[in-house]
Amino acid sequence: MTQGEPTVELRRVTLGYGGFIAVKDVDLTVPTGTFVTLLGPSGCGKTTILRAIAGLVPALGGEIIIKGRRVNDVPIHKRNIGLVFQNYALFPHKTVFDNVAFGLKYRGVDKAAIEKRVKRALDVVRLPGVESKLPSELSGGQQQRIALARAVVIEPDVLLLDEPLSALDANLREEMRVELKSIQRTLGITTIFVTHDQEEALALSDCVVVMDHGRIEQAGAPEEVYRWPASRFVADFLGQSNLLPGQIIDVANSGATVRLSGGGEILVRNGAGAQLGQAVETVIRAHRVMVRPPGHETGPNLFDGRVQSVAYLGGMAAYVIEGEIGVHAINTIDRQIFREGDRVQVSIAPEDCVLLDDKGLRIGH
Repeated sequence: MTQGEPTVELRRVTLGYGGFIAVKDVDLTVPTGTFVTLLGPSGCGKTTILRAIAGLVPALGGEIIIKGRRVNDVPIHKRNIGLVFQNYALFPHKTVFDNVAFGLKYRGVDKAAIEKRVKRALDVVRLPGVESKLPSELSGGQQQRIALARAVVIEPDVLLLDEPLSALDANLREEMRVELKSIQRTLGITTIFVTHDQEEALALSDCVVVMDHGRIEQAGAPEEVYRWPASRFVADFLGQSNLLPGQIIDVANSGATVRLSGGGEILVRNGAGAQLGQAVETVIRAHRVMVRPPGHETGPNLFDGRVQSVAYLGGMAAYVIEGEIGVHAINTIDRQIFREGDRVQVSIAPEDCVLLDDKGLRIGH
């Protein structure tokens, strides 16, 4: 299959356990060669979907399609799936070679081909020459790479990753993100990744699928989902956002002016569909709230304020600003960090504002 065609399709899939419905009527298309992340809080259904694609959870309704074939009744060992779990699930008594070769031996691949493919898989995960070691002789990051090698050596139709980085410490986790992305790009393998870590999802994915209570809230490119949240849940769960209640007092040229409940007015560029008098919430990502010295800029959406609190984050600073509007801001530190009590000017670009209606759904776009 060529890139862009679907490798995996879910068509109105419903999943559950013992009378509990975990996922209901979900539709999802995963194009060939892409890295798709299912993101959401615990219990939202993301792991259940992954397990259903693998064949570990039966579908109560709908269809699961892999490479054009309906697999609802196909057992896991006949789905050609690569699986990596958060605990790696390596055989402790087997060498690295035997761990990686396990799926190939099960499929009856001849010995010479096994040796060649295992070597190539270990080269891909940048661990050549460790064939004779036991898992206990490897670090956590190395064990993770062996688990990946074992999953990809069978040349699966789709690679399924269930929070595989969650057991690693912060530095190693970040390093493995880079490795994982590189491996996926090198092999061009269709990958579905489950995580509750928003940074991980944004850093790795071609498409982020945000889930809550067994349904998809929004799916799209990381920058699209981050910048244009489709609902209050997405705005609140993914990234840090300011949600400012107010009322529409003017609409013009697909834009809108909102009178904020806390005082002040804000211009929103993407306000198509907003109605005069409508109650709304204005969503502004904390990273898009610019904090500058007083009188630094001219134009719309400028507010005077004072720094209530500041948290130093290395190259970034997180501010809580009080004044004409109360907002959270996360800015890079250019030359100096603002301190508590400093007077500042807050600048918000009209195009960085998103409107939500009284049901918490995005207006416009």
